[in-house]
Amino acid sequence: MLHPKTRGPDREGPHIAVVGAGIAGLTLAVALARAGLRCDVYEQTRRMREVGAGVQIAPNASRLLHRLGLGERLRELAVRPSAVEMRRWDDGALLGRTALGAECEELYGAPYYTVHRADLHQQLLCRLADGSLHIGLRCVGAEEDADGAVLRFEDGSVRRADLVVGADGIHSVVREALAPDEPRFSGQSIYRGLVPSERLPFLMAEPAVRLWLGPEQHLVCYPVSGGRLISFGATAPAGDWTAESWTADGRVDELALTYTGWNPDVRKIVEAPDAVGRWALHDRDPIDRWTTGRIALLGDAAHPMLPFMAQGANQAVEDAVVLAGCLAAAEAGPDGLRAALVRYEELRRPRTELIQRQSRANSAKFHLSDGDGQRERDAELIGSQNLREQDWLYGHDAEAALAAA
Repeated sequence: MLHPKTRGPDREGPHIAVVGAGIAGLTLAVALARAGLRCDVYEQTRRMREVGAGVQIAPNASRLLHRLGLGERLRELAVRPSAVEMRRWDDGALLGRTALGAECEELYGAPYYTVHRADLHQQLLCRLADGSLHIGLRCVGAEEDADGAVLRFEDGSVRRADLVVGADGIHSVVREALAPDEPRFSGQSIYRGLVPSERLPFLMAEPAVRLWLGPEQHLVCYPVSGGRLISFGATAPAGDWTAESWTADGRVDELALTYTGWNPDVRKIVEAPDAVGRWALHDRDPIDRWTTGRIALLGDAAHPMLPFMAQGANQAVEDAVVLAGCLAAAEAGPDGLRAALVRYEELRRPRTELIQRQSRANSAKFHLSDGDGQRERDAELIGSQNLREQDWLYGHDAEAALAAA
């Protein structure tokens, strides 16, 4: 069936179809609504629930989420960690500490949060316009024609729109209309899980993001859900594990075995969960374009990155507010829409490409075997943990950059 045009809440605008109702797609929908533009969001799952564990929201994204109306609830649901600490894998020796907390909020005008992914997802979901979310529709193709863009779904249905936005993740179907490439396997997998904080009381004396770096792997953990839970991510060489599903189950005993010989604090963390998920880590190389005249990519569909800068969700939020701003300012008609997409891509691509590449580089940096390279890295960490060094990342205001452009 053909999808009729819809009218924006405040003014006539393009009919926008968003594929994917994860953090990227929902943030875009909320940002579009703030701009007076309506969209329809299509999601393949039949029951809305965000899986995974924790996510770090840095000031470059938290300031934008606050402007979208999430500030009060984030302050209630999230944790504001006091610092990021990096430690050695074997003896737990402190390598570097970057202050966060009040110092970060004062410096950048917005807090650093650690939040359960499901809490953030739910707060975005509850801000969608009634009737804008369509679940149980798996997109199998996207294409342009003379009149706009067409989405085709697994059940045989068809939807038309003036603009299709692919927010459908690293395995994006919409991306195939622009770049028929494949995800790149990193050789790493990650175990993720949640542990009641009372099982790990030594982590609660001071809420912080803690990383232990070691040969071929590392572990990161931090509190979420108001401090009631500890979220952790533990990388390991993937071996023959290639599953990338967010719902794939791992085994706690295998996780514990992977961290044999690590310091006692790490051992307590990896032995504490009742269940873990495990998936292989992929990214993709930067591509030459994110947009055509009628199709645009957003978040992981545009620039999937390894999680070694904790910026994936943050960059998706930045993308969303910039794309919404460009569309809100667009002149009516196909030429105006095309110009808005060009503007969006020009603003966003250089920044995300840099972060993609640095995230990939950190995969090697975090996992050095003990030796000269490791000692050089450790010396660099000890001398470079000044919060000001994050100005380019945390201090970036995507909406201000759009206004300046």
